[in-house]
Amino acid sequence: MPLPSQPLRKLGFLTIGLFDEADPGRGHESTLGVIELGERLGFDSAWVRHRHLQYGISSPVAVLAAASQRTSRIELGTAVIPVGWENPLRLAEDLATVDVLSGGRLNPGVSVGPPMRYDQVKDALYPDTGDLEDFGYERVRRLLSFVRGEPATDFSGVEGFEVFSHRVQPHSPGLGSRMWYGGGSLRSAQWAGENAMNFLTSSVVKAEKSEDFAEIQLSHIREFRAHHPDGDRARVSQGLVVIPTDSASSEQRARYKEYAEKRTPRTAAPQGPARMMFAADLVGDSAEIAERLYAHAAFQEIDEVAFALPFTFEHEDYVQILTDIATRLGPELGWRPRP
Repeated sequence: MPLPSQPLRKLGFLTIGLFDEADPGRGHESTLGVIELGERLGFDSAWVRHRHLQYGISSPVAVLAAASQRTSRIELGTAVIPVGWENPLRLAEDLATVDVLSGGRLNPGVSVGPPMRYDQVKDALYPDTGDLEDFGYERVRRLLSFVRGEPATDFSGVEGFEVFSHRVQPHSPGLGSRMWYGGGSLRSAQWAGENAMNFLTSSVVKAEKSEDFAEIQLSHIREFRAHHPDGDRARVSQGLVVIPTDSASSEQRARYKEYAEKRTPRTAAPQGPARMMFAADLVGDSAEIAERLYAHAAFQEIDEVAFALPFTFEHEDYVQILTDIATRLGPELGWRPRP
């Protein structure tokens, strides 16, 4: 087995937080329980996905605010907030508030582009400005400026009994350095680097110069670092779906295998006019998964990961998968849990 150039330094996981419409509290409680478990197992970070008008987490900042009060050490991230759904100034206020409440543990990940199914939702989301909204990088640049403490207004001072600030309050000084961009193209990788963000590699990428997923992901890492002020020291977290089976029951193993097999055809070639490539799910015992990761071109150039939990599994499945990642797979990759 080829050895990585350096041990895995940070181990994280990502969950979508599904729930039943008839009992949403149970699903949200499961998500919080998974994050608490992650802290007990020593994970460095827990990340939540973002879904609107679906049965997943629609308000990740609120969920992470709750998680911040039930944990003390684990970093809390979003992967990712599509800022097309957001007002950058208001989002900056929410992010800074949760960062303060968490003691500086928030890692907001964001992305650009129009909201999903925009033609059907724009009259509800932007009834007066739907055809005028800019869903490009400028929206993220505005968010960055507010988070980093640049002026939001030219007015500050006292007016009557009210005291006003020219920048977003609260201001959390370290938050600006913990902003992440979730990208799946060379252009996004370059933009994130130029704007001194951290970079979340996607498990769904554009096949621009290659049809090999690992090579594409590697090209994004290198493009990002080539344009980042910190160069090769710029932070990158790799995203893949990883399902270790070391302690899984025979029923779980069969279900995990079936899940991956149903998703495998989409990994064979670029999909749709945008030529999107999907990463293969890694299923097997930890030694097998580690060997595949060590051979993965992109994994060889990173030292932190956020392994994605599958979408539709049960709470007990997530407990088994996370436990195996922390106690079996992580050590295979040179990682050691935080005390």
